[in-house]
Amino acid sequence: MKRLLAYLFVLFLFASAHAQTTRGLPDFTELAEKQGPAVVNISTTTQLKRGHPAMPFPFDESDPAFEFFKRFIPKAPGGGMPRDFENKSLGSGFIISSDGYILTNAHVVDGADEVVVRLTDKREFRVRTIGADKRTDVALLKIEASNLPAVKMADTGQLKVGEWVVAIGSPFGFDNTVTAGIVSAKGRSLPQENFVPFIQTDVAINPGNSGGPLFNLRGEVVGINSQIYSRSGGYMGVSFAIPIEVAMEVQSQLRASGKVSRGRMGVVIQEVSKDLAESLGLSRPMGAVVNAVEKGGPADKAGIEPGDVILKFDGKPIDSSADLPRAVGATKPGTRSSVQVWRKGVMRDIAVTIGEMGDEKVADSRPARSMKPPEQAANRLGLVVSELTAEQKRDLKMSSGLLIEEVRGTTSRSDLRPGDVVVAAISKGATTEVKTVDQSTNCWPNTRKAAMSRY
Repeated sequence: MKRLLAYLFVLFLFASAHAQTTRGLPDFTELAEKQGPAVVNISTTTQLKRGHPAMPFPFDESDPAFEFFKRFIPKAPGGGMPRDFENKSLGSGFIISSDGYILTNAHVVDGADEVVVRLTDKREFRVRTIGADKRTDVALLKIEASNLPAVKMADTGQLKVGEWVVAIGSPFGFDNTVTAGIVSAKGRSLPQENFVPFIQTDVAINPGNSGGPLFNLRGEVVGINSQIYSRSGGYMGVSFAIPIEVAMEVQSQLRASGKVSRGRMGVVIQEVSKDLAESLGLSRPMGAVVNAVEKGGPADKAGIEPGDVILKFDGKPIDSSADLPRAVGATKPGTRSSVQVWRKGVMRDIAVTIGEMGDEKVADSRPARSMKPPEQAANRLGLVVSELTAEQKRDLKMSSGLLIEEVRGTTSRSDLRPGDVVVAAISKGATTEVKTVDQSTNCWPNTRKAAMSRY
């Protein structure tokens, strides 16, 4: 009897120890079973005309390579080579209402001639695109169906770094694939993505996952899986999701008007570095320094000047330059907002009537590059620059600026990249507008680019 009791006691201790070691490991089975039906596969078809720049094999029949590649090109009916091509791609999405509204990424459906949604029960629907917002990479779709399973939304303000999260999507076309990881960081700023404080995770995201939901363990959507950071083009452990509050605000505007209205001030800004903070008399790096002010724009009318450091917008601190576009963009055009600036050692409060942001414009460097002689020398910073053309100035609504064509020498290891536009030189708190190539020795870029793979 004593042996039996001793055996049972040891068994109890083993079971308790086993429970302690497994208690912290989540079980995703119930989440996948309940939320999987609300996740959809999205397939798109784009018609490419013969000679289209995206055509897979742009070889003329007289080209020696034509004979090698022609066996890979589908034959047209009746023989000969096809005159048109179909480009097909895959993505993911999720149902947000039982009557058929679906969220996905804007780049999943961008330029598509046909979009088809497939549910987990194998039903397929042609899609009507309600609207898409490229700045946040959010698109709202609609299918004609009813009584559909829909997801629940989370409050990402309660999301914590280190928390378990789950992605469901269609990587490489494999429907309803479940992957899991943790939240690596919140509020990430990415190059060329000014309006989204991304959620960073280590959840495996691959081509086809784009537009799919990111869940917390309560089965609530915290974000839309949007892109990864990669040097290989595939998943490398760093992925980014659009917070669901951002996506839902965008979709509400898309549903109401088919477009998103954003505020604008008409300034070009940059981050305040440690050295720049010292030269401007700031106690620490903070805020967004104004490099240029659009002539006749809201900021110009309010009296904001180049060299001002914007520290607060409508009472909210601007800790980094990335905070300002989000705050201004979320403000309704026509709103009279208060802006706190640091100017030559003095704090000032300025009232600005927020304007409305138009279509996004970027500098097109190709015309300037095609006219530039290849032997042009770099300046002392290792930069080959050219003055903006009249067309670029008009598109960017800038009166001057220098386009970086090439970065050489040790400068190539800095944040400067070809395609950046240099607008001002800042030295010892003084800001000088850059208008000519000869002024380009001491300048900062107002934009940055990095290798971001978007799926």
